[in-house]
Amino acid sequence: MSTPYPFTAIVGQDDLRLGLLLNAVSPAVGGVLVRGEKGTAKSTAVRALAALMPAVSVVPGCRFSCDPASPDPACPDGPHEDAPGVSRPARTVELPVGASEDRLVGALDIERALAEGVKAFEPGLLADAHRGILYVDEVNLLHDHLVDVLLDAAAMGASYVEREGVSVRHAARFLLVGTMNPEEGELRPQLLDRFGLTVEVAASRETDQRVEVVRRRLAYEDDPAGFAARWADEEAELRDRIAAARALLPEVRLGDLALRQIAATCAAFEVDGMRADIVMARTATALAAWAGRTDVLAEDVRQAALLALPHRRRRNPFDAPGLDEDKLDDTLEQNGGGDDDPEPDGPGDGGGDGGGGGLPPQGDGPDTPPPPADGADDTPGRDGSEQSEPGAPVPGQGGEQQPVRAGEPFRTKMLSVPGLGEGAAGRRSRARTEHGRTTGARRPEGALTKLHLAATVLAAAPHQRARGRSGRGLVVRRDDLRQATREGREGNLVLFVVDASGSMAARQRMGAVKGAVLSLLMDAYQRRDKVGLITFRGRDAELALPPTSSVDAAAARLESLPTGGRTPVAAGLLKAHDVLRVERLRDPSRRALLVVVTDGRATGGPDPVALAARAARLHAAEGIASVVVDCETGPVRLGLAADLARDLGGTAVTLDELRAESIAGLVKDIRGTGPGNGDRRAA
Repeated sequence: MSTPYPFTAIVGQDDLRLGLLLNAVSPAVGGVLVRGEKGTAKSTAVRALAALMPAVSVVPGCRFSCDPASPDPACPDGPHEDAPGVSRPARTVELPVGASEDRLVGALDIERALAEGVKAFEPGLLADAHRGILYVDEVNLLHDHLVDVLLDAAAMGASYVEREGVSVRHAARFLLVGTMNPEEGELRPQLLDRFGLTVEVAASRETDQRVEVVRRRLAYEDDPAGFAARWADEEAELRDRIAAARALLPEVRLGDLALRQIAATCAAFEVDGMRADIVMARTATALAAWAGRTDVLAEDVRQAALLALPHRRRRNPFDAPGLDEDKLDDTLEQNGGGDDDPEPDGPGDGGGDGGGGGLPPQGDGPDTPPPPADGADDTPGRDGSEQSEPGAPVPGQGGEQQPVRAGEPFRTKMLSVPGLGEGAAGRRSRARTEHGRTTGARRPEGALTKLHLAATVLAAAPHQRARGRSGRGLVVRRDDLRQATREGREGNLVLFVVDASGSMAARQRMGAVKGAVLSLLMDAYQRRDKVGLITFRGRDAELALPPTSSVDAAAARLESLPTGGRTPVAAGLLKAHDVLRVERLRDPSRRALLVVVTDGRATGGPDPVALAARAARLHAAEGIASVVVDCETGPVRLGLAADLARDLGGTAVTLDELRAESIAGLVKDIRGTGPGNGDRRAA
């Protein structure tokens, strides 16, 4: 086994270390979600925590880690006789993003269960993680069906396996720790709320600290055992402090004043439900124990709020997690926490590089919109005159106009890709999936995962006499087993091609266009799609955002989208063709939906309309499902967007129709049957 990087050797990242340590002191806090850019020691810190966790006492031979002091009466390995327990280190179990449901919850031997009535159960990762840590790296990329299982286990403290009348239950109480890069997409709100705390991490911008990070990392890689030995004393000291805080925790008093501050804070920030209040109370208590106190102070409540509330305040996927600290201080002061300096001292000061106790990092991150061009801010000009309104040309920019704010987003009807796919689980288009309604049966190609009971019985029934059946049990052979085929929903690649030319740049018009695209982005987030954004204006098209699961990154690019110039529709479609070609090589099973947002008025170059039509027919020839959002306005309309939709083999819809009931089933009439979009029926 490789030597883990010592927890005490991690440089900076105070919020990250504090969040993990508080969960080590009080597992009831409910785990921690670590959000941040790549390369910020997220996974290193989580794996290092395992060495600091106190050992657990387990029943000898129990595969489900039952506590000998109070064994689980429903344990599949039970009942357990009174026997002295054995001590072992707490486990850190990693859940891979691509794990199967059987690997997570365990698997039943269906053949033995049918033929012998025996519950032959092989425990999964949830059983391994009981009374330990369940770590999910890139938790935001976890498949929805695994998220559902995690939610059930976290809520009930137990895992249930129900399959064809065979039922197994075992305890599954674990510390849930997840890490994620927000650039790759956000979490479902239900799973987000299951994490007790959240911390934001970012790489330090201080030269000396970065030098120390590199120095320690290189020293560890050269000699892991020797490096760990040099930090052994610090590790032992921290381990003792965790044990002391755990012992002190039952004596910590959470007074009425602290409870009132907690309740008032949660009410002031309008968090949903009561889980935030409970998590804050547990976190404040753990903070007091960590500081060696038996009373919860206002500084504990403040730090608990910074860790427990930011991720519970999001109202839509484009809201960045964070907390208004001035409002927090005012709320605490109004409810009895009137310290002149509410900032806590010591290990809970939140002053590290993790973003100030839960606040998102500021700076030039990948999702930060670029600063406005000269003259685009809201301050008066140097000559004392007011700046021009959004949508007006920017001086010296060759007709380029200032970015216009998006209109209010609205709920859209579902657009879907026709046919039957086999892509990643999602909520948009029909697909063969591991979950969904049963549509038939087939012979299993590998391990049996979803038994089709009726088909299995029908396959075995004609052979019972030849197999010498004499009792009540059915004689089942491997060849009789049938796998259920199921139909559910998949996530797609929704590629937006947005016209940012001068003909689209009128203030009200472009605001409405951005509002419509923002609405479709929100729909893509809810349906677990990947999204990409291409813009075209002037003479060329630009890939503003390569295909990603982060719809908030797409929203940020959209907000800062400049406009102006000619309308190279063909360039936008050709760029989309190149992007989709590359994505088919990367992920052949994920089908694409092309959404072109334009008025169709192609300009620039010789015969631009014909050139756009030829580019559109490239997509039609490959069966790419497409929708054209017609942005043409005014009393006289040329219908060029509708012509473009016909060349694409798709459907045109106006901005007004996008929010109307008549949009239902828009893509159903698309006759796309080319590669990647046809009905993928098995041979």
